[in-house]
Amino acid sequence: MTQQEFDVEGMSCGGCEQNVVDALTELDGVDGVDADHEGNRVTVSLAGDVPEGDLTAAIEAAGYEVVS
Repeated sequence: MTQQEFDVEGMSCGGCEQNVVDALTELDGVDGVDADHEGNRVTVSLAGDVPEGDLTAAIEAAGYEVVS
């Protein structure tokens, strides 16, 4: 299992965290998600090969900004 980490802006509460978790867990190959609005960080555990672009697109589609 591998992990990808992202800095994410726009999460301000637990509900925001859940929005990101829900968006990412819909993708095939995502095994788990830990979102932390206080640290502006999202960690995604992958069970399969998921392109980074698909992960960032899901986060952004949920209304948040992935920053480098």
